[in-house]
Amino acid sequence: QVQLVESGGGLVQAGGSLRLSCAGSGIAFRTYNIAWFRQAPGKEREFVAVVRRNSGIENYADSVKGRFTISRDNAKNMLYLQMNSLEPDDTAVYICAAGSQITGALTWERMYRYWGQGTQVTVSS
Repeated sequence: QVQLVESGGGLVQAGGSLRLSCAGSGIAFRTYNIAWFRQAPGKEREFVAVVRRNSGIENYADSVKGRFTISRDNAKNMLYLQMNSLEPDDTAVYICAAGSQITGALTWERMYRYWGQGTQVTVSS
């Protein structure tokens, strides 16, 4: 069974940093686009960042560009999100996702087949 398990969330003050990890099992990350989404209380899930399966090209939501860095280690089936200069608005459950669809924008939820349960990130002001 495919499983995606996030870790690394926690409570941090504004301006601080966190590094999130997503461990995949039953799946070869090298064959998938893998991404981070987040969902804040009362809000819909939103795209954060993605790293493509072949080119390794990264794309970011405007709200996090310049502060967050997504990376992957295919040999270890790991996905990471380095979050710097955190802001209270970054507070959310962060969820990793994997997908292999060709047609469509990688910011779309429907592009991803597998989803983790998420890890909580709370940023205090």
